[in-house]
Amino acid sequence: MDNPRAEKVAVVNEVRERMEAADGALLTEYRGLTVAELAQLRRELAAAGGDYKVYKNTLVRLAVADTPREGMSEMLTGPTAIAFVQGDVSAVAKALRDFSRANPNLVIKGGLVGTAIMSAADIGVLAELPSRETLLAQFAGALSAPLQQLAGLMQALPRNLAYGISALLDQRQGESGAIEAPADEAPAAEATPDEAPAAESAEAPADEAPAAEAEVPADTAEAAPEDVAAPAAE
Repeated sequence: MDNPRAEKVAVVNEVRERMEAADGALLTEYRGLTVAELAQLRRELAAAGGDYKVYKNTLVRLAVADTPREGMSEMLTGPTAIAFVQGDVSAVAKALRDFSRANPNLVIKGGLVGTAIMSAADIGVLAELPSRETLLAQFAGALSAPLQQLAGLMQALPRNLAYGISALLDQRQGESGAIEAPADEAPAAEATPDEAPAAESAEAPADEAPAAEAEVPADTAEAAPEDVAAPAAE
């Protein structure tokens, strides 16, 4: 006779181990789905990297109790099935979303990504993401572009360095010539004191002032009356 308690313990341990090993676990309610529809859903999820299992809610609660995943217990109401994901969680979320659009009886409740609790809206966002391969290709492209630019810069560095040194030397020589040019012209500016005699010659009229005073006929004016008065005395 089988031991029901041992079976329950085995199921709890199985769920706990699968939760810890999985990259994600997405919870759904499958009420109203037929056996054929459930089989089709399992096939589509398996192709995306998911394993769809049905467990009793009470056993799943025991499996996640006292663990970082304990918050998912609130989703364990009604008939619940878990899609365990190994790999790309967004691909499994996309498969669930697409299936639920054609089969409204499948309801996505939420789930886990690592140990983070995800709501139904969060799973919808995951379903809109590109595939893992596409994201990796985009990431690799984003990395390769800067690396190619860096390689080009490193290759051009010696050449540009030589150009930079040459330009710097030309600039220094130009600045040196611009500074020395006024010094060469300084003697011309100092020649102004040599021109002082010319300025003094312009003041020559001041020296000629005595000559102008010598022209005054002072003696002649006094001599004239004496010459006239002499005949009168005789």
